[in-house]
Amino acid sequence: MAVKAAKICVYAWEGIDRKGTKISGELSARNPALIKATLRKQGISPGRIRKKSPSLSALGKRIKARDIALFTRQMATMIKAGVPLLQSFDIIAEGFDNPLMRTLVEELKQDIAAGSSFASALRRKPQHFDELYCNLVDAGEQAGALDTLLERVATYKEKSESLKAKIKKAMTYPLMVVFVAVIVSVILLVKVVPQFESVFRGFGAQLPALTVMVIDLSQFMQAWWWMLFVGGLTAAFGLRHAFRTSRGFRERLDTWLLKLPLVGTLMYKSAVARFARTLSTTFAAGVPLLDALQSVAGATGNIVFKRAVLRVRQDVSAGMQLHFAMRTSGVFPNMAIQMTAIGEESGTLDAMLDKVAGFHEDEVDDLVDNLTSLMEPFIMVVLGVIVGGLVVAMYLPIFQLGSAI
Repeated sequence: MAVKAAKICVYAWEGIDRKGTKISGELSARNPALIKATLRKQGISPGRIRKKSPSLSALGKRIKARDIALFTRQMATMIKAGVPLLQSFDIIAEGFDNPLMRTLVEELKQDIAAGSSFASALRRKPQHFDELYCNLVDAGEQAGALDTLLERVATYKEKSESLKAKIKKAMTYPLMVVFVAVIVSVILLVKVVPQFESVFRGFGAQLPALTVMVIDLSQFMQAWWWMLFVGGLTAAFGLRHAFRTSRGFRERLDTWLLKLPLVGTLMYKSAVARFARTLSTTFAAGVPLLDALQSVAGATGNIVFKRAVLRVRQDVSAGMQLHFAMRTSGVFPNMAIQMTAIGEESGTLDAMLDKVAGFHEDEVDDLVDNLTSLMEPFIMVVLGVIVGGLVVAMYLPIFQLGSAI
């Protein structure tokens, strides 16, 4: 029966160095005995050792993609500098503030110290290291060029995260403004409009149609706000569940997003950039084209492109050239197809794909800036229509009363 390995924890330690000075610090290990052994190797006489409980700030932390990108870049730098692999893990683990990231690095170190390869240790953490990442590291280990491959992986991860951040930047601002507009409108309808309604009752005159409509909406909101709140939460959770579990829903959503003005263009160019960047990285690492396309399919971030890449892989496996298979799919832009054709003819496919990725990443940058500039006046108009409309509806009867007097 297999014995479950003890969980790696963070321990706070106190000790005395060779000069007799009291020192303290933190180390990650499976038990206090390993902490003591590590300290003695460093010439420190261990004293008190206690398990450190996670702070409130650390409880909310999780391992993010940018943490993995930073880990990859640091590993590439350490190995290129000639630092032994296990020692590199120790140095990198101490540099992370996130305790979960320190634990992950320590667990990787323990697996490698027990005889596993770097790629095998990574494959035991599929929630943090995808198949593409593991395949590239595996190729680097087998070719004896782990530092070079890690540099390529680090560059790939950094550019991928930068691309995602730009897309989020373009989407977050308008969504937040619309959200605030909705909250302000609800407050006006529930708290402010009823005050005006009580004043209008004393007028004894016919109210404008816009005012009547706003008062009716206010009464509905006061009576059924809880149902709207529950319905909104139910719809949000339902959409989230459908996105995670229904392939058909994700396909329809991704197809619809690509058809949207501006936003669809942004999603399209970012998907092309991810395709070119991932294929360039895997091909340059010596991964066979068919295997590379299999990994690329899952990295495009859009099911429409995933299906297209899988069709391209099927055509390439049947003997078709890559650029011709890309043209047949009907998804990729002409520039990407032409650059791929040049790369295939000249034997510089990875370099040409890298240029395609750089070109589309620059286009995404420009599009994000333009989208933000275009959204600002549009959002001001939306806010003016929603909030200004409510205010005008409330003051129309007062204006009419003043003109009648």
